[in-house]
Amino acid sequence: MKMEGEEVRIGIFVCHCGSNIGGVMDCKALVKYASTLPDVVYTEDNLYTCSEVGLNQIKDAIKEHNLNRVIVASCTPRTHESLFRDTIQEVGLNPYLFEMANIRDQCSWVHMKDKEKATEKAKDLLRMAVGKAKMLEPLEKIKVGVTPAAAVIGGGIAGITAATNLLHQGFNVFLLEKTNQLGGIINRLYKLYPSNELGTEFIQKKIEYIQNHPNIEVLTNATIKSVYGFVGEYDLEVEVNNSTKKLRAGTIIIATGAQVLDAQYVQEFKGENVINQADLELQLKNKTFDAKNVVMVQCAGARIDERPYCSNICCMTALKNALLIKEQSPDSHVTILYRDVQTLGTKYEETYQKARESRILFVKYSPEKNPIVENDHVKVYSELSGGKEISIPRDLIVLSTPLVANPDSKELAQFFKVPLEENQFFLEAHVKLRPVDFATDGVYVCGCTKWPADIPETISQAYAASSRASTVLSHETFEVEGSTAKILDKSKCVGCEICIKICPFGAIIKNEEDEVDIIQVLCHGCGTCGATCPHKAITVSHFTTEQIISQIHSFGGD
Repeated sequence: MKMEGEEVRIGIFVCHCGSNIGGVMDCKALVKYASTLPDVVYTEDNLYTCSEVGLNQIKDAIKEHNLNRVIVASCTPRTHESLFRDTIQEVGLNPYLFEMANIRDQCSWVHMKDKEKATEKAKDLLRMAVGKAKMLEPLEKIKVGVTPAAAVIGGGIAGITAATNLLHQGFNVFLLEKTNQLGGIINRLYKLYPSNELGTEFIQKKIEYIQNHPNIEVLTNATIKSVYGFVGEYDLEVEVNNSTKKLRAGTIIIATGAQVLDAQYVQEFKGENVINQADLELQLKNKTFDAKNVVMVQCAGARIDERPYCSNICCMTALKNALLIKEQSPDSHVTILYRDVQTLGTKYEETYQKARESRILFVKYSPEKNPIVENDHVKVYSELSGGKEISIPRDLIVLSTPLVANPDSKELAQFFKVPLEENQFFLEAHVKLRPVDFATDGVYVCGCTKWPADIPETISQAYAASSRASTVLSHETFEVEGSTAKILDKSKCVGCEICIKICPFGAIIKNEEDEVDIIQVLCHGCGTCGATCPHKAITVSHFTTEQIISQIHSFGGD
């Protein structure tokens, strides 16, 4: 709340957001209305408040009108709050003396067919923002020390690339792999598309580099047993070959990859000599392939109710392996049964054209009429032939099965308190704005553990994750969110421990004095504890009871 004797001086900036807001609502009317609200001494509208021009207008207004509270009425705080907080901090104002009114998502986007009512609703949101803003108080971010080392979990191409990039920047790295060798899925591959480079040669060069680097400790047969700590100081307990090892890292990168669905789990295409593309790859690699009539079935076990997603890599894998079959056994006949063919980019499209020129037959089928596997042939209803039934001879059925999440993903997610999506892949903080971050500070994700991806995409994500990790590791200290939960009056706390049980981040504990204590650096200010505390002992800074009640009263015009 405001300091005693302090005059609250609020500035309000209404953003047109191009036509997103301005095309629906009367922004000039909103500015005029805002100027009538209590404690508001300056109002202005901007075409794009988040632009350099708009940000400079905010800074100029703070200095010229001695503003000590700022409200921006625009889009969502999820994307732009940090930008505006940094802006007011540049001119000496505490970043927590800022409030946002989301008049785009909550007004113009949902009420675009009723412009007059959208404008009236925006006035309500402005009034509520003022109600809270006058009760805001300055907060300080929490500083933590940083251990200049990263733990990379997963020794496939994603983990190896992330570790290598961090080594290049001079940081120490722990690389943890649960199996007895590095390389991941690439160890099983014969050749890589579209370069046709041998998979083992490609990955072995990268493995040799990190194994010979002095600043990395590679731990194979490593299983994580516990994780505790926070950004800058994560403590991991790892079991390595039946012995326990303790590690400390400033950041963590999860790059545990995925696994190929085995053909035996695809019930629709049961029969003799039915394998998946990974099995075929081993035959080609070991020169044991021996079949004259090969039928590949795309989307086997994917794009169904159980797994509704496309696995991204299956089409190109099938094209690559079909061409390798023609290379090893030119007299073999290869037919690809497909629902769609996805070949992204010019290089991949060239592979598709080459497959066509190599007399590989493509037959489009409908998911409503799956191909039927018989002893020596496959029956398929060709969509492009008007649904005509075709019988294709076969010695071998190769299913293009999807990548699926590792079975230990749930356990890892619980260790690091990060979410999984419905298919059990790891879920990033924001698909566009924070694509390799988690909501948990200092923990990052890359590669197939977050979604099926090919090697170039996986490498790009690994670079991104390691770059994000380096923004923490490159500092001696790191600042985390200052809007956290606090027990201001310990006499109200009866030690019922409800808050301990429901805290999703493990930030609340019983201390040595057997009192409930909140570890500030672990707290994300979600408010779950404050909302469930039966004795109202917990307060969440920046979302105090007084601030929320002030908003509610402001909505009613009280």
